Amino acid sequence: MGRGEPGAVIGIDIGTTGVKAILVDPEQGLLAQTTRSNDLLSPRAGWAEADPHQWAAHVDSALAQLGAAAGARPIAAIATTGMVPAILLLDADGRPLRPAILQNDARAGAEVQELEAAIDHGVLLSATGSVLSQQSVAPTALWLARHEPDTWRRARAIVGSYDWLLSSLGAPVHVERNWALESGLFTLAGEEFAPITGAVPGLAERLAPVRRPGEVVGALDAAAARRTGIPAGTPLVVGGADHVLSAYSAGLGELGDWLVKLGGAGDILAISAEPVSDARFFLDEHPLPGLWLPNGCMATSGSLVRWVQSTLRIADLARMDDEAAGRSAAEVLCLPYFLGEKSPLHDADLRGVFAGMHLGHDAVDLYRGALEGIAFGFRHNAETLRERGVRLEHATVTNGGATSLLWKQIHASVLGTPLDTVRDHPGASLGAAFAAGRGVGIFSEWTDPLALVRRGDTIDPVEALLPRYDEAYGLWRELAEVSGATMRALARR
Repeated sequence: MGRGEPGAVIGIDIGTTGVKAILVDPEQGLLAQTTRSNDLLSPRAGWAEADPHQWAAHVDSALAQLGAAAGARPIAAIATTGMVPAILLLDADGRPLRPAILQNDARAGAEVQELEAAIDHGVLLSATGSVLSQQSVAPTALWLARHEPDTWRRARAIVGSYDWLLSSLGAPVHVERNWALESGLFTLAGEEFAPITGAVPGLAERLAPVRRPGEVVGALDAAAARRTGIPAGTPLVVGGADHVLSAYSAGLGELGDWLVKLGGAGDILAISAEPVSDARFFLDEHPLPGLWLPNGCMATSGSLVRWVQSTLRIADLARMDDEAAGRSAAEVLCLPYFLGEKSPLHDADLRGVFAGMHLGHDAVDLYRGALEGIAFGFRHNAETLRERGVRLEHATVTNGGATSLLWKQIHASVLGTPLDTVRDHPGASLGAAFAAGRGVGIFSEWTDPLALVRRGDTIDPVEALLPRYDEAYGLWRELAEVSGATMRALARR
């Protein structure tokens, strides 16, 4: 392990449901962490927004807390991570002009169809690694230009969540490599893809420079130093996409490794030695040189659990887990398409469904059904990756949902594979901290910080549940097929 600048590093994760920040010592590992809850805004059906000023306030207070926790230990660098590709429109001074539009927002369905008709799908997929979908930036930009023309006119840059947070601390406006890749606006080589940017008037001139993970892009400015108590001049380092850094910091570094990430959205990532492109899933670049991460992303995961908790007024999720563990598996089927669905269906007009209920069912059954429905969605994505020859051999589960033993057991049983865990794993924020250390030379190679990753228990499938879940998964797929037309009709209303 190389050692450059001394001191600890900070990683900040801008998530759908919260801001998490951690303090990491290169030798001792995790020293401190703190979390603040974000408000998910959905003013209309299918919309998913957040207040970037709330993010900024959370980041400032988190940095102040971690700076105090560091004591005499200097802060060597700060890096950020977050959801992709969330969208912020910035004015000439780098300030957000409207709420951020999150990656699972589904407002631009008509624009997706319009641009699909104008773009050669094969060329787009080959060039960018993905096709047009509800998370592509170009359709949302076109929606903004049409429905909020004054805001679009005033916009000078279109960026992602974690890149803007780094800019709010003093870095120049930029976008990170995998935000650029998943946006559909750039090629696999990192160049602007003119056929798509040219299809939206004014989009090309609002693109920000692309920067790679581990690149020092600025320093904490005086205003941010006053707000946080961290010294001005502290290096600011590009982190990366949350699912990519979650996979990296969970120790995924070899072919056959794959990750089930139970965040606000649901991500499944696997390692490949070449860019595997498919219209049903996404493609990112691994921080380790020469490796790629074909991956699927479900529009909801933890966000659906949070909705169920709020709607059913569940005060104690741990107690609910205990009760749900005693219920029969797959009594209620749930299609988790409450914000449409991304991979592998890419259909913004799908809607959520609970099916098979009778008067004997209660909130516990609905809760368990939601957990299982999300696991079925992961299985659907895993099957899609395997169909393209991606190796799925050694699975790991991480993020907020991984704190629930019940949910991990459900996933292991639905997926039919043991799930490794990571001890004291704070998710993507750890990967951001590793990127910060790499940027200032604390770590000489991207593989160096992986020595800090601590493996936990392995969650094995419940053998008795395997045939029941196999049958239920078939019914779940059938339910999705037969209910799709009805859900799309309801969405059009």
